[in-house]
Amino acid sequence: MNNERLPQKTGVFDSDMDALMAYTQLMRHMMKHISYFAFTATPKDKTFALYGTKDGKAHDLYSMKQAIDEKFILDVLQNIKSYVTMFEYIEKEGADDPDKLFEEKKSLRVIYGELNKNMYIKLRKASMMLDHFMHHTINKIGKKAKAMVVTDSRQAAADYKQLLDRLIADQYDGKIKTLVAFSGEVDDSHGRRCSESSMNDDHVKDDDIRIKFMEDDYKILVVAEKFQTGFDQPLLHTMYVDRSLGGIQCIQTLSRLNRCYPGKEDTMVIDFRNDVDKIQKSFQEYYTETTLEGEVDTQRLYSLKDDVEAFNLFNESEVNAVAEGMIDPEKVQQVPAILKRIVEDRVEPLEEILSWSSFSDSKTRQYPAAPVVPVFPPITVKPLGVVIFPVVY
Repeated sequence: MNNERLPQKTGVFDSDMDALMAYTQLMRHMMKHISYFAFTATPKDKTFALYGTKDGKAHDLYSMKQAIDEKFILDVLQNIKSYVTMFEYIEKEGADDPDKLFEEKKSLRVIYGELNKNMYIKLRKASMMLDHFMHHTINKIGKKAKAMVVTDSRQAAADYKQLLDRLIADQYDGKIKTLVAFSGEVDDSHGRRCSESSMNDDHVKDDDIRIKFMEDDYKILVVAEKFQTGFDQPLLHTMYVDRSLGGIQCIQTLSRLNRCYPGKEDTMVIDFRNDVDKIQKSFQEYYTETTLEGEVDTQRLYSLKDDVEAFNLFNESEVNAVAEGMIDPEKVQQVPAILKRIVEDRVEPLEEILSWSSFSDSKTRQYPAAPVVPVFPPITVKPLGVVIFPVVY
């Protein structure tokens, strides 16, 4: 950024850094001579705040219902089968160790967590998925149909990939092939190190998986987060869900199936985790029309600031040093060293204790929209964002 374009110190700002923060804040404001357009099937409150009308509505609406009625997309709710995992919840009174007792909801989460790690249960589910695919899905769309297995973790994705490949070889003579998609590396349930490139044919990874999946032989794609949104493969007919879904995530995930294709008359969802009524409720919110609920709370930015600072990953002097380096060419070379030290000394150890990446991802998704909402936060919050984004990414 050219220093000559920054607001000059006129007594309003205490430092060049405050001037820079004010300048960047001003530049992010929606300019009156520019038109902004947003196209989405699942608008959030911040979408309406940034792009909607003054009363929090869409300027125009092409609803999911209308798109289905006009055959632009398929209705993925027409065929859903939910398999409920059965177990007995026992309430134990007068236990010897009260620290080992949990309230009901937490107990159910613990039980589900342990069940879903069990390799025998995964094998049974994988067998059910494959049997269904080979006896039903494989003949759909002129025998071109494909399926997606949605898992709750990278380890589960690696496990399912191996289980499906073994079952295909043993029971179906290798008639079809699978691919897996997840980020980075992970140990499977047997302690073996796995990655996309080590598990997929031709060592494909990232977007090359999408291209490889177009080939006729590859019929099942196992995913953990990847390809659950924005993935456009019209031949996807069936989805096997083994993770909890809700709200927009549920809609975006299941909507991978809704693309039309010649000969594609229906879709199928086999769900091992979620209640059908809850899935339908998630879709209902966006089926016809949705609007902004309440006002945008710009004070949330201060809560965000407090949440991040509670981890003590960086101090005020480091924040100022990074921010000052952004406007001073003589100091900018020290910024990477500061950020590297924060990541190596504080962020990486924290990741081993708790899922810092999940927490930080959620916070960084909230931050960018807040400063462009018409009611701006004071510039005291802005320098923090200069540090947060490089530390997270």
